[in-house]
Amino acid sequence: MPENTRRALDETFWRTFADRYEVQPGPINLENGYFGRMSRTVVEEYQRNIELINRSNSVHVRQRFEKLESVEIRGQLAKLLRVPAEAVALTRSASDALQSLIRNYNGLQPGDQVLLCDLEYDTVKSAMRWLARHRGVEVIEIEHSHPASFETLVASYREAFVRYPRLKLMALTHVTHRTGLVMPVKAIAAAAKEHGVDVILDGAHALGQIEFNLDELGISFAGYNLHKWIGAPLTLGFIYIAPQRLVDIDPDMGEFHFPVTDIRSRTPYSTSNIPALLTLPLVFEEHHSIGGAAAKGARLNYLRNLWVEAVRDVPGIEVMTPDDPRLYCGITSMRFTRHADQQAMVDRLLNDYNLFTVARSGSACGSCIRITPGLTSTAQEMRLLAQALIELS
Repeated sequence: MPENTRRALDETFWRTFADRYEVQPGPINLENGYFGRMSRTVVEEYQRNIELINRSNSVHVRQRFEKLESVEIRGQLAKLLRVPAEAVALTRSASDALQSLIRNYNGLQPGDQVLLCDLEYDTVKSAMRWLARHRGVEVIEIEHSHPASFETLVASYREAFVRYPRLKLMALTHVTHRTGLVMPVKAIAAAAKEHGVDVILDGAHALGQIEFNLDELGISFAGYNLHKWIGAPLTLGFIYIAPQRLVDIDPDMGEFHFPVTDIRSRTPYSTSNIPALLTLPLVFEEHHSIGGAAAKGARLNYLRNLWVEAVRDVPGIEVMTPDDPRLYCGITSMRFTRHADQQAMVDRLLNDYNLFTVARSGSACGSCIRITPGLTSTAQEMRLLAQALIELS
């Protein structure tokens, strides 16, 4: 048995790991997809950095952070991704990064087409639709069939590329925030390249729980969060642009603080959350020490499978995310087929069983309940969830 698989089942190890985190008494949190917890040591480091910057103010920032520390942090981030440092720039979130990529992509002419699907994040949808108003392009929106499979997902894009020959740009989400479906990015990106379509990848939920290599995926443009599965403070994300494709993204609204050859000119220039950024070396160290995305992903998948396997065939319950290991991660959604109002069932889970989840709507397959265990979740909590779902079904 692989080490990460063996460790994923080790409740004693993960209970020891969970002891590194402060957890407020109350509902069992199964909505860990919103943002992740910082460890106790990261919180302490963050607090120290707040006090440091508050004391030293611009003296430290101008003399040390801007000249030394920010460069070192950027290099550590690039090492995490296995990309050159000049390919990444820090942002406040994945949404900020994706909006910058979409609005500054310079390869569009009036009459061109851009593509999105029903599973995209709402901010990405609105940004792509913004292109129609300001660039004169046509927005093509497709819906994925349900239940999805690897083959149907890839085929839906191949069909779109043939049907809409003026496509130049598309949005693609690695891990969809509504259902947790993991898209076959490499196959879709390869098909897009065949038809001359550029891909902007939303990696907000992927980083930290899925192992990937951007070169192998065939991705040149992407946005990510650091506050979900990496363990950083809120307000931290980054933009990725393959160095050879930097010229295809314009400086953000004429940004001039950095040279046109510097990726940092592709994001808005502002005073960032410097204390949060200064915690990143410790965050990266802790992420690597536990085994990185391979270890975290194996644990989250194990917890996911505990409850999914218990309810998959229960009448009155539909698990929205396939069991193909290529298409799922820790985030998975379900719905009660005998109840029209999924929010009412979210409320029942909380009020009757002390389980905190979240309803999600907007996808063609209908409203659902998103369930996301975290790294402090236990196998026993997954069994409690399964029992609650069965009783409510």
